[in-house]
Amino acid sequence: MESFCPPVCKPVFQIFASFVFMVFITASLHAQSPTRARDLGIPLQGETGKNNAITDVAGVEVGYSTLISGEGKLEVGKGPVRTGVTAILPRGKTYDPVFAGWYTLNGNGEMTGTTWVEESGFLEGPVMITNTHSVGVVRDAVIAWQHKNKYYDALNNQDIFWALPVVAETYDGGLNDINGFHVKPEHVFEALNSAKSGAVAEGNVGGGTGMVCHGFKGGTGTASRVVQVAGTKYTVGALVQANYGSRSHFKVAGVPVGQEITDLRARFGDSGEPLPEGVGSIIVVIATDAPLLPHQLKRLARRVPLGIANVGGFGGNTSGDIFIAFSTANPGAASRRQDTSVNMLPNDWITPLFVGTAQATEEAILNALVAAETLTGINGNTVYALPHDRLKAVLRKYNRLDE
Repeated sequence: MESFCPPVCKPVFQIFASFVFMVFITASLHAQSPTRARDLGIPLQGETGKNNAITDVAGVEVGYSTLISGEGKLEVGKGPVRTGVTAILPRGKTYDPVFAGWYTLNGNGEMTGTTWVEESGFLEGPVMITNTHSVGVVRDAVIAWQHKNKYYDALNNQDIFWALPVVAETYDGGLNDINGFHVKPEHVFEALNSAKSGAVAEGNVGGGTGMVCHGFKGGTGTASRVVQVAGTKYTVGALVQANYGSRSHFKVAGVPVGQEITDLRARFGDSGEPLPEGVGSIIVVIATDAPLLPHQLKRLARRVPLGIANVGGFGGNTSGDIFIAFSTANPGAASRRQDTSVNMLPNDWITPLFVGTAQATEEAILNALVAAETLTGINGNTVYALPHDRLKAVLRKYNRLDE
């Protein structure tokens, strides 16, 4: 016997059932872990932290705003849009400047605020990453967010503060309506407010949404290393926005993958013409809980290129290779009201942190490539994802995969 339901009830029931189904599907999708480099069996050295992410450094939070809309022919100001914002907060939503140092391998790019980082030795707010033409709006919005959330130490106990936000960029104009200025202050607030610890999304997310790496779809990636220093364990984490490199130089675990997978070239719409390679940039953020001072953190930043080189990057003329490193040790060191004592590792003990920095950078790039998905943007321009099955086949060919 069919159960009774008035006519008005059935549509409501159907809507409810559809809602439950969608919630189930959404929950299932969120429950699935995206594929990462280690999931494919890629041999990588070093011990990782719990999440193998920059957030393994206690207190560090990461947030995103991802903008994907429209398709077809480019109409400046309308789209298609393939961009976003990434936020890295060294101590989460707590204002407490951290010691920091920065370094650039090749300077065809931008990271604002680094002059004061160099002069003061402190990073006084979040690190933001976006596309090249949105640096200004992101910088201004960070100041507004800091003011709204009292994320500062007021001068002379008045509501007076100044900020020089650190905002970095890579160029996504091959896929995104970059001159349409689609990143708005609310997207910056979204990235900052959503920042959290734990697992970090990778690939086509945040500022990395429209990026290309070694001729494949690139984007955002992260990794971490746990190292022993004089009997104490410290964590080093890396987050990259990878938008650099040529196919011919691309390597994985020492294997010339780019010379083996020569098709799947990024192309201009229906013409099939290839998009130019090797003209982008890479931003790398390094975090550690080891007690390092600014000059030592600059030394860590200088080791980032070693990890990039392991994947086949050379810091070409058109590349902006800019890196910043910070330490979450020594809380309260930036106090304006009293002198402070700080801890520092001896330089003789720092080498394991150099190794961890290079290893985490290399794996973060690979995680960005493995997680990224094929994406079509303006004018039908398409960048293809690194094919996992073919990557594994190449690694087997060179006896670098045990399967």
